[in-house]
Amino acid sequence: MIYLQLFFSYLQIGAFSFGGGYAAMALIQAQVVEKYHWLSMAEFGDLVTIAEMTPGPIAVNSATFVGTQVAGIPGALAATFGCILPSCIIVTLLAKIYIQYQNVKIMQDILGTLRPVVVSMIAVAGLSIIFSIFFESGTLELSLSNLNIRGIIFFAIALFCLRKTKLNPILIMVGCGILEQLCSIGMDNILIPIKAIFLDSFHIF
Repeated sequence: MIYLQLFFSYLQIGAFSFGGGYAAMALIQAQVVEKYHWLSMAEFGDLVTIAEMTPGPIAVNSATFVGTQVAGIPGALAATFGCILPSCIIVTLLAKIYIQYQNVKIMQDILGTLRPVVVSMIAVAGLSIIFSIFFESGTLELSLSNLNIRGIIFFAIALFCLRKTKLNPILIMVGCGILEQLCSIGMDNILIPIKAIFLDSFHIF
């Protein structure tokens, strides 16, 4: 039963993911987090990060991740196959139609209408992830105790690096991950041994 749920869930995602992986995030969130509760919102944020860091489309990577998380390797195969099946069929048909009618006005009107819809889907998913990062509760509650200061700082650093430098996004994500680990361990636990080694070396001389 769980395999069918994974298959049909990602079949819907694959069939309606107009605009690419980022546009699919809202659909993935609706299925994986809100409908079936396979992942929490925090885990969904981790899913997006992992799917972005690994090769391949985000939707397919998320299908493999969620399938493995829920039902192991068979679940990953069911979810991934469900995700890619609609695009294989639809793109094959649309490619033939587009080649023949790409200059027809109605085709241009349809594509022009889809673009703002795709942008709105990306925005909705992006805001949900931002709320899960900025606020401890994952919802928009403006109180000091609810603010995730570390998450806000990392977001600002990553945004600055992405906008002002030419660094690879994967390097930025890895760097933020290392900073998070350093903060979790505590700088004192790192600096104290270094200081001890330095003092021992000084006493030798």
